[in-house]
Amino acid sequence: MNIAPMLLATTLGLTACGPMSVERAEDACFERARLAAGPRGFVAVGGGSGGVGTKMRLAISTDYLQRRDPSALYDACVYQKSGQPPRQPLYTRRDWKG
Repeated sequence: MNIAPMLLATTLGLTACGPMSVERAEDACFERARLAAGPRGFVAVGGGSGGVGTKMRLAISTDYLQRRDPSALYDACVYQKSGQPPRQPLYTRRDWKG
């Protein structure tokens, strides 16, 4: 029995469990904070020779339903994933639209 592939898979699996960089954690946690601020989605209606078509997508997070503060959620998420606080508060990020 060749144990090398099993050992490699175990090592790679454990590496994925370690803390990530604060930059990656901020990116990963940003979407969760954005969804905690409110539902996101779109509705599209179009028509053509084949008739009328509609499309809808709606995303509502449990964080939003439980009225969690997006900034506090972001801070805790980044700290949990990286072991460090965010480099800047959520509400001061240029890409935050709340």
